[in-house]
Amino acid sequence: MAFFTQDYLDFFIELAGNNNKDWFDLNRKRYEQSVKIPFQQFTKHLINCIAKDDAAFKELETKDCMFRINRDIRFSKDKTPYKLMCSAVIAPGGKKSRAINGIYFELGPEHVRAYGGIYEVDKDGLEAVREGIADNLETFQKLYSDPNFKNLFGELRGEKNKTLPSHLREVAEKEALIFNKQFYFFAEFPAETVVKTDLDEILLNCYQAGRPMENFLNQFIQQA
Repeated sequence: MAFFTQDYLDFFIELAGNNNKDWFDLNRKRYEQSVKIPFQQFTKHLINCIAKDDAAFKELETKDCMFRINRDIRFSKDKTPYKLMCSAVIAPGGKKSRAINGIYFELGPEHVRAYGGIYEVDKDGLEAVREGIADNLETFQKLYSDPNFKNLFGELRGEKNKTLPSHLREVAEKEALIFNKQFYFFAEFPAETVVKTDLDEILLNCYQAGRPMENFLNQFIQQA
């Protein structure tokens, strides 16, 4: 079934040229009907689908997974108040998760994206991940070289450190990804995917394809 109508995309297209509170207030009812409520229902649907096979997701509530449409403009030069898409992260702990360990997705008028992996991790967690990769290098390389992973996500991404602790430098000669401070991946689809009847299947396929890599990376964070 289709969760969204064309007005979901049209709302954000129009918001891009009218990103101010006055316009938003005039269109608030439209936002509720065409954007917020359908996005809540869609997020809940994905939670339920994932929870069928993984008990760690069963206690998740939609409100704990969805991000606000309001931008944090406190430290930004861009003072436009609203985001031009909706996003949510379905993971144990929701938005409080230390890593995605599930699926983060964005639905907007420019694209649909589904993310996985590690985006924000503290110093101890990063050290644990790097140590885990070093000790399981062959497994790690098989995971990101897997055809299903490569065809959907392309590669592992993330900012990199210029230097490493001395005990990891030898491993870095075999695997440059050890320099990464983040280990994330994403698949991108046309914006029109939002109104397709199989949007849920597309995102759930991304979740399943990224799961082996996420399980590998997150096991080290959980032990840290």
